[in-house]
Amino acid sequence: MSIRVLIVDHHEQIRRLVRAFFLSEFGFQICGEAVDGYEAIMKAQLLKPDLIVLEVAIPRSNGVEAAPKVRKLLPKTPIIPFTLHRGLLKGCDISEIGVDAVVAKQDGMSSLGDSVHTLFH
Repeated sequence: MSIRVLIVDHHEQIRRLVRAFFLSEFGFQICGEAVDGYEAIMKAQLLKPDLIVLEVAIPRSNGVEAAPKVRKLLPKTPIIPFTLHRGLLKGCDISEIGVDAVVAKQDGMSSLGDSVHTLFH
């Protein structure tokens, strides 16, 4: 069974990069993509992914606001913020907002892969 991933980022190039990475490195299935927080919540509820990769700085309900709502809907689904904007998480207890790991985009796809390995192995 393949892991189903929801990618949430308002930049199409980032979504494309994450999609290609998960397909080539892990063989994961991309079940959906979202460009903002509201769409992320709706698609998470509809698609029930096994993993959510979430940019923090997204329009219409940023990742800090969307993550706890998604966590309530899917309490066992890992959520990984993959972001350029770690500063938006300053002062937040990541377990309180419902995320499992935070990966800076500056650290590259290998860091995202490391987090995924930790969560699924």
